[in-house]
Amino acid sequence: MVLSQLLIYLFPDPSGSHFHWNAIGVLVSAALVGITLSKHRYHPYLTEVYYVWQLKQALNKITRKMRKIEAAAQQGNADAMLALQYSYSGSRLLWQLDDNTIIMDELAVKQTELNNLAEKHNVSLNVDEYNEQLLKQF
Repeated sequence: MVLSQLLIYLFPDPSGSHFHWNAIGVLVSAALVGITLSKHRYHPYLTEVYYVWQLKQALNKITRKMRKIEAAAQQGNADAMLALQYSYSGSRLLWQLDDNTIIMDELAVKQTELNNLAEKHNVSLNVDEYNEQLLKQF
């Protein structure tokens, strides 16, 4: 707002329409905030925010391929089961952080199904072994 007001003050429009100065002010301000956050994302103050942002991106990539991953997991694909395990663990963490535990029961059911499937196919699921590259096959 300050930038928009400064532009309007420096370059007044006789017609009274200052839309373009307001738009430029908003765009420049958004760019400045983006650059500042980008440069300081590793600052200890933003560590948790950056971690959650990365986790949400990873979960979104899995969600986009969920149908294929679930089908492959049913066929015994260990990578698909690992991706599901990562998705369930990450979702559980996010929901706990947001205090959004409404659908935790549904997640527990899916987790139990995945555990049974992994046991059936003799697959060990360790989320530390998850790598985004596993998703390329789906």
